[in-house]
Amino acid sequence: MADTIYFDLETQKLFDEVGGRNNIDKLKLALGVTYSTAKEDYSVYLEKDSDALIEQLTSADTVIGFNIIAFDYLVLSPYVKKGVSLWNIHSIDMMEHIYRALGFRVSLNSLAEATLGERKIADGVQSVHWFKTGEIDRVIEYCKKDVEVTKRLYEYGLKNRLVSFKDRRGKIVRIPVNWKI
Repeated sequence: MADTIYFDLETQKLFDEVGGRNNIDKLKLALGVTYSTAKEDYSVYLEKDSDALIEQLTSADTVIGFNIIAFDYLVLSPYVKKGVSLWNIHSIDMMEHIYRALGFRVSLNSLAEATLGERKIADGVQSVHWFKTGEIDRVIEYCKKDVEVTKRLYEYGLKNRLVSFKDRRGKIVRIPVNWKI
């Protein structure tokens, strides 16, 4: 049975703590959450479990996420053992598809709100704050919800061949997508 993994991670630090966006690999993994279609279940990986997370990602048939190639994989890169490449994973990065279609970035929250009618429960800044204050359960809940929203948004786009967002004037804009596993 094919195993598609939906994936997101949270970091320990913010950009301003590591010298900016050019230092994504210094943000450090707080935790990652995956949803496996083969197991039909979520898994949570803390920093100490990074080897198991990377093993699940590299053994998956496909990994689907939002901004995983330009962000999540870079955050994970210091944890990867020699000879392993995250960039060899068959990945579908929804952010990349949308950027290519529009020429600009749209947030997961904006897409979820306009397409699915729901908002994310927090943002990455709040997640880092929770991590630093030891509220790991809240980070897990937030990251798990992001994986769920990513999965639902991907499935919606796959079925309907479009997703939506609100532009700056509040108008709903539909984005044609051609997501295939």
